[in-house]
Amino acid sequence: MKLNQIRENEGATRNSKRVGRGVGSGRGKTSGSGHKGQKARSGVSINGFEGGQMPINRRLPKRGFNNIFRKNYVEVNLGRIQTALDAGKLDKKAAITADALVAAGVIRRERDGVRILAKGTLKDKVEIHASGASKAAQEAVAASGGSIVLSQPAGTSE
Repeated sequence: MKLNQIRENEGATRNSKRVGRGVGSGRGKTSGSGHKGQKARSGVSINGFEGGQMPINRRLPKRGFNNIFRKNYVEVNLGRIQTALDAGKLDKKAAITADALVAAGVIRRERDGVRILAKGTLKDKVEIHASGASKAAQEAVAASGGSIVLSQPAGTSE
């Protein structure tokens, strides 16, 4: 294959609509924009405009608020940790930390901390360092002989 033989796949590109090229083209003169008015001009911005009536997005009341100080935890289930232990991605002897979970591919990034949840079963005795854990998860880890060490979440200054 040579560079001059490379072609796009059939139907991958379409030619742009050539407007304003005579009455015979079907898109001549006003180029499909009709006659006069706001919509015939360039720079039209009338999304949500209701002919002078108060738009629905301004009529309806707003509810709630977004807490900008909210912590965004990564949730990890015990079953997911056990799968990584079985696959040899996590070391059973070493403490399981957020960095170890990222390195093993269990989570993508730490965010504001890791929270352990109880879905699935944990068979191995492991020590888990996390920002938080559900009561059921703490009981399940304790039942397998391990422990959960709760640490200060990332991003707090206490």
